[in-house]
Amino acid sequence: MKRILSLLPMLLLVFLATAQVKKDAVNAKNIAINWQIIENNHAGAGQFLSSLNIQNKDIIPLSNKNWKLYFNFARRIIAKTVSGEVEIVHVNGDLYYIRPTDKFVPIKNGASVNIEFASSDWAVNHTDAPEGFYLIYDNDPLKPLPINQVKAIPSTSPAQFARNKQDRVPAITPQLIYEENKSIVNLPEKELQKVFPTPVSYEKKQGTFILDKAVKITADPLFHTESAFLNDMLGRLLNPKKVAVAAAKGKANTSGNSILLKLDKSIAHEGYKIEINANNLSISAADPTGIFYGVQSLLSILPPQKRGVKVANITIQNAMIEDRPRFPFRGLMIDVARNFQSKEEIIKLLDLMGMYKLNVLHFHLIDDEGWRLEIKGLPELTEVGARRAHPLDSNANHLIPSFGSGPFLNNPHGTGHYSTADFIEILKHANARHIRVIPEIEAPGHARASIRAMEARYHKFMKAGQPKAASEYLLQDLNDRSTYRSVQNWNDNVMDPSLPSVYHFMEKVSDEIIAMYKAANAPLQTIHFGGDEVPDGAWEGSPSSLAFVKAHPELKDVNGLWVYFYSKLDDMLKQKNMFLSGWEEVGMQPVVTAGKKSYVINPGLADKNIHLNVWNNIIGWGAEDLAYRLANVGYKVILGGVSNFYFDMAYKKSFDEPGYYWGEYADIDKAFNFIPFNSFLNTNKDKFGNTLKEGFYDSKERLTEKGKANIIGLQGLLWSETIKGAKDLEYMIMPKLLGLAERAWATDPIWANEPDSIKRKQLYNRAWSEFVNVVGKKELPRIDAAFNSMNYRLPPAGAIVKDGLLHLNIQFPGLTVRYTTDQTEPTMDSPVYTKPIPAKGLIRFRTFDSKGRGGKASDILPEENWTSSPKQLP
Repeated sequence: MKRILSLLPMLLLVFLATAQVKKDAVNAKNIAINWQIIENNHAGAGQFLSSLNIQNKDIIPLSNKNWKLYFNFARRIIAKTVSGEVEIVHVNGDLYYIRPTDKFVPIKNGASVNIEFASSDWAVNHTDAPEGFYLIYDNDPLKPLPINQVKAIPSTSPAQFARNKQDRVPAITPQLIYEENKSIVNLPEKELQKVFPTPVSYEKKQGTFILDKAVKITADPLFHTESAFLNDMLGRLLNPKKVAVAAAKGKANTSGNSILLKLDKSIAHEGYKIEINANNLSISAADPTGIFYGVQSLLSILPPQKRGVKVANITIQNAMIEDRPRFPFRGLMIDVARNFQSKEEIIKLLDLMGMYKLNVLHFHLIDDEGWRLEIKGLPELTEVGARRAHPLDSNANHLIPSFGSGPFLNNPHGTGHYSTADFIEILKHANARHIRVIPEIEAPGHARASIRAMEARYHKFMKAGQPKAASEYLLQDLNDRSTYRSVQNWNDNVMDPSLPSVYHFMEKVSDEIIAMYKAANAPLQTIHFGGDEVPDGAWEGSPSSLAFVKAHPELKDVNGLWVYFYSKLDDMLKQKNMFLSGWEEVGMQPVVTAGKKSYVINPGLADKNIHLNVWNNIIGWGAEDLAYRLANVGYKVILGGVSNFYFDMAYKKSFDEPGYYWGEYADIDKAFNFIPFNSFLNTNKDKFGNTLKEGFYDSKERLTEKGKANIIGLQGLLWSETIKGAKDLEYMIMPKLLGLAERAWATDPIWANEPDSIKRKQLYNRAWSEFVNVVGKKELPRIDAAFNSMNYRLPPAGAIVKDGLLHLNIQFPGLTVRYTTDQTEPTMDSPVYTKPIPAKGLIRFRTFDSKGRGGKASDILPEENWTSSPKQLP
């Protein structure tokens, strides 16, 4: 009883505090926030000015104390520029909070406050906006209150769109789109190439082959899985549901009216040959992968069918096709660490990759903001590292909010991981589609999720009185006082290479991953160990690192830990009969000259079968030839430059186009026009749209013959900071993925080797017309038929008014454009644009796919009423 009485004052205080919060607390549902870009190039510096307008619609004022407003923002806010009698405090990563000063005027009902602040770099589109707002009252710190009324106000003025004085890239308009599309010729379908990606050779023959219910599939026993796949695909097209399947004994049956899957060991790996005559359709290959690609080419020949609609027969033109891939590595990297994607979406993505003969899924499973794979024996990796929420205590059992994931654990983008069973299922599906999965475990930088999880493990075992177990997998020196800031604003995201426990951790994770691949019977040749963006200052305040360098004078200083770390990982993988993969920085080493750090190629790890993904090809950054220099010295190189293959880059400069653009605005043409062995030839502008000076590339290193042999492939990449779920993923990668597929599979087109710039442009325009016609008339309808849904980007139509008539055009001939003249949004019931229409009043138009899904609407006014360029609607 005495103890209960002693608790009464404390309980009373808690009750009164809670009551006070309820009395003084504004209902977060009644708070509205608008963000707006004011200007770029603010104060003539590399920064932009924006504003947050906080409106209070509640009867209770938002006071000048007792609250913090948390949010995520990708830029560095310059604290001294903040107005509105508030402070903006950086927590870590992209998380900030606003708190009022004593001079803050409480926001009464119906009133608002405007907070202006400058931030690093620039802002152009709605992706740049702060997000994930939630309110915390000091008296109730464990009760976050999400704010759902948040809006980014569209930009309209040049000051809001021009990143700096050098920016020549215009904000996109229907007029500009029309000009871009002017060179595209609408080609008859009979003139389009029959197989996509472009095969080595296609020879049309006289006559046709009739595919109907009488056709049976006969396959060499080696191709049993591929024959079942073909049978299933044909069953979706033909009545009755499935054609007959027969397994050949020893060799394929050559009786009439058959599809034959034949073994021919003379054909190159992954290559195939298709022969079509009146009685037989044969696909020959030396291995199941080649047969699978032959089947995909056969399916691409078939006329697109509407999903769920079956036909009695399909007529196929007789032909001879020979084909093989240009590069052995044709990859797609998907980042599920920053924002998570479901297992079902990854499996859907594998089906899409298989359609277009991409054979590597580079699975970015780990980063600062998330650990997404269950590891046996280290449950903390997913218990802590796979979840994001409030509160922010470093000992919490989760990570802090990032990328707008908000304060709660149930956000599906911030929280989530693949169980062992999930991952094995993904691996098995990839194997069936002849896709290798390369897991990426980021180290030593981009490792905050790993570090925080292992720190939580440390504290758990220390509390249990087990110090040896606590330190077994520790990833940082707990006494480290290093000061640094990563590119993404983290100050605690780098593993310490001087600790033996770091290598114990890397080997433990590697061994558990290897076990999952064995359980899935999937190939595993390499593990990607990251290596990018370790910030300056890391390890400089670590007692462990400083002692290690002192004991190993050959390292000279803490910068020597870099090469030491990757040499150890390379040795570990070689002992497991695997090779090391990493980002380009793995092939580099830091050097300090006159007190300034720079990075140079490290020849010590060259010619050791180390595979590097080279991302930095940004014009003007000085590394335009880095991929070629690394290949020439002996590294195996996968080309995945930002300017051409970062699929998270926005398609166009427009406020309502999602995505980043720090490297380039990148539509499907950026992948299509890339020349792998001579990327300088047709890259003549920097990322700001300025034409390069003559001789810009003269000092750049070209590929040697050794270098060419070391370019093993191409890769598209989707970083997920801006990706919130399946629809966002599909919008950003499609149809860009088709440009990647063409360039990774097919040999150089004629225009790529034409030295005369005028002729090259003519040849390119012809090839571009053929490509976009194939995309619009064949491939997008194929995708519509293959998937229940695929949220690929539908490009807005271009428009001009000429001689009183509105003219429209489209990037992908074959798509439908519909319009209205009554200011309503076009629907499937609206008129189809087939020829120029009278330009009277507001005309609104919109692109539709073969299923009736519409893209973003645009509108235009008659020329005499224009006050500015035509606009695209947000």
